[in-house]
Amino acid sequence: MKATLPNQGRHRPQSTGAQIVETAQLFQAVEEVLVATPIIDIHTHLFSPSFGKLGLWGIDELLTYHYLEAEFFRSSPTTPEQYFALSKTQQADAIWRALFVENTPISESARGVVAVLKAFELPTDSLDLAEARAFFQTQSLEDHIQRVFGIAGISLVVMTNDPLDPEEAPAWLNGAREHPQFRAVLRLDKILRHWAAHWQVLAAQGYKVDAQASGKSAAAVQRFLFDWYERMHPMYMAVSLPDTFFYPAETLGNHLLAEAVLPSCRELDLPLSLMIGVRPQANAALRLAGDAVGRADLRLLENLCRTFPKNRFLVSVLSRENQHELCVYARKFSNLMPFGCWWFMNNPSIVEEITRERIEMLGTSFIPQHSDARVLEQVIYKWSNTRRTLAPILSNAYRLLAEDGRGVTRNDIQRDVTRLFRSNADSWMNLNGH
Repeated sequence: MKATLPNQGRHRPQSTGAQIVETAQLFQAVEEVLVATPIIDIHTHLFSPSFGKLGLWGIDELLTYHYLEAEFFRSSPTTPEQYFALSKTQQADAIWRALFVENTPISESARGVVAVLKAFELPTDSLDLAEARAFFQTQSLEDHIQRVFGIAGISLVVMTNDPLDPEEAPAWLNGAREHPQFRAVLRLDKILRHWAAHWQVLAAQGYKVDAQASGKSAAAVQRFLFDWYERMHPMYMAVSLPDTFFYPAETLGNHLLAEAVLPSCRELDLPLSLMIGVRPQANAALRLAGDAVGRADLRLLENLCRTFPKNRFLVSVLSRENQHELCVYARKFSNLMPFGCWWFMNNPSIVEEITRERIEMLGTSFIPQHSDARVLEQVIYKWSNTRRTLAPILSNAYRLLAEDGRGVTRNDIQRDVTRLFRSNADSWMNLNGH
């Protein structure tokens, strides 16, 4: 006779009476909840309308995205020097011809453009871009934003804002209007990684700093961060780091990190986002498309989380080989929140692997994705891809749970999806408090 395990079957001990979702209906239930749950996109390079030309949108910007530029140079005899001498329109035409007309657009980035065109009922196989350009040229930006966000199923995006950028800073100083669906982030790369080239900008603004970040420089940087916090009301501070970064190495950047940035984050109750693993300009001729990836020594996270237990760290790593270590460290330190599948990781095969691993090790205590969008319409395909990839992963996790003795309800699914795509971000960044 077949043995029966205790509590095996469809009913829970001390059940709340909620209806268990049948195993055969799990995928559909997960799909429906994913579609119906508005997402908080915690990391983008988008800008609200008050930043003017810094906000990128439309077909020419979609096609000249640096992911597609890197593919273009593999499929065209055009050299980088020739390409970058072209106008934006000419660049977009060249990429469309090479990747969408002369080749089948089956890469992740190329399919994304196809998905955007389909979303607006534009032709996806035209020989030219005339109809697509005409459509985007007639759009009102604010109305277009609302339509894009509605199609993408997102309620709010978090920008990336650099107070030392000569194009962006004037918008803030001139009182850039707040937008209910765009939140700021205070980017620190020029302070923590490129101090030698930018400390004089702080000095010119009246902050008493020097090239060696000595004396009261750390205190002056703190004052700078507090002043910009009052202008931006950022959700977190952030820095992108190379694969060679390590803490606590004796560097000027680490000095400012420990003495200025982390104390400011604690006092302002802000997380610090670390995006780790870039190898800058492996091929400088490709410009923005020329960065590569390297494996980092993630003992740096152990050192930071242990040394600064009152700080919260949002962490995304660029190397596939670092992903398991990140999960292990998240199990050891509750002040570490893994988030997203970034850049070279944002491919369905890798997203599936990483997300399954995170669920198996962390449950729902992580943020599975961010769009990293640089062009407004990219959120359409990036979040569609996320839902398409996540639905089988979550439904399979629930199927295994049911086989092991506990079914799930529609409310369980909604709670989990809300935590993954909304409440983890809300609580970690204190969205309602800033």
